[in-house]
Amino acid sequence: MTIRRIFGRRAFGFAAVLSAGALALSACAGGGAGSTADEAASGGGAASGEGIKVGVAMPTQTAERWIADGNAVKEGLEKAGYVVDLQYANDDIPTQTQQIDQMITNGAKILVIAAIDGTALSSQLDAAGAANIPVVAYDRLIRDNENVNFYVSFDNYKVGVAQAKALLFGLGLTDKDGKKVADAPKEPQNIELFAGSPDDNNASFFFNGAMDTLKPYIEEGSLVVKSGQTAFDQVATLRWAQDVAQKRMEDILTSTYGGGSEALAGVLSPYDGISRGIITALQGAGYGPTIKEGLPVVTGQDAEIASVKLINDDVQQSTIFKNTRLLAEQAVKTVKAIASGASPETNDTTTYDNGVKVVPSFLLEIQTIYKDNIESEIIGSGYYTADEVAAGVTE
Repeated sequence: MTIRRIFGRRAFGFAAVLSAGALALSACAGGGAGSTADEAASGGGAASGEGIKVGVAMPTQTAERWIADGNAVKEGLEKAGYVVDLQYANDDIPTQTQQIDQMITNGAKILVIAAIDGTALSSQLDAAGAANIPVVAYDRLIRDNENVNFYVSFDNYKVGVAQAKALLFGLGLTDKDGKKVADAPKEPQNIELFAGSPDDNNASFFFNGAMDTLKPYIEEGSLVVKSGQTAFDQVATLRWAQDVAQKRMEDILTSTYGGGSEALAGVLSPYDGISRGIITALQGAGYGPTIKEGLPVVTGQDAEIASVKLINDDVQQSTIFKNTRLLAEQAVKTVKAIASGASPETNDTTTYDNGVKVVPSFLLEIQTIYKDNIESEIIGSGYYTADEVAAGVTE
């Protein structure tokens, strides 16, 4: 697919940008507009960035995964010859908008953006569109603007399904595959629900996947949300903040569970930082300190090293492993394809409607991590070492 087919009426403008100066080599050489997506993904076409400037906007450095994501994207692009402007906004929306404005002013030809707020970048995307700068949404879909060209992420609905299945398994209601077991507890199991930040488009996908999976068990009475807080806006955690989650869990324990004297069996948590806040509140109320000693089952996401250690220590029950190294690689492949005039590889063209258009997407697979597969899936893949898991910190 040529640039004209990718970007429609803006094709000629972007092609002209690519044709200027050193960019002509990547746009018009052997990997030009006739290149296939497979060639681009394997490094064909713009295997050398030839000095093309790429702006990479990441949301924060307060979560280890975003530091790793930013560094991996930067390293991958620089290895291919691109000039990378990597910026972190530390969860401040005005900072991120200013950073992206500056990237455009400074001559970025492609933008890779992991948005803090998926609805807060309209003017920046309009400016990118006017300047024929393609935009790749990274992990978080950017909403309500036509100038989002591609999206690279994981199957976020499946993340929620996997978190709910992990919770059901931990409560003894199903096996790991989500199939009901004959020896399931007869008494209703009390659970509580947490969701991610309401300004992150992914948070609703996680929550919907989880709730679609848990709903039959809630309806039949096997699960009870004793606080009654089941709507997304009741359980959302602004900015995915650990302290916010801890405070909400403490409030629920005080108001609903007698300060910890009544049985709470499990908590659906969408992210490891939130999970650690929940666990701190639970242990402070007298639960645990481990699952074997009565700590409720708590799920998670992102396989942060501190939480992988907690899982290994029988404190957190599970996490969803999203190999962000592979996500970074896919983002690099997407940039290469765009720069060469080829169509980036996609495997979903129906799911991710940003309110204005369905954004062509590439979705990567996920893996649920329990204590018994840390060795094979985390350490075996080289993501963390055994020493890092034991210490709970990366070297």
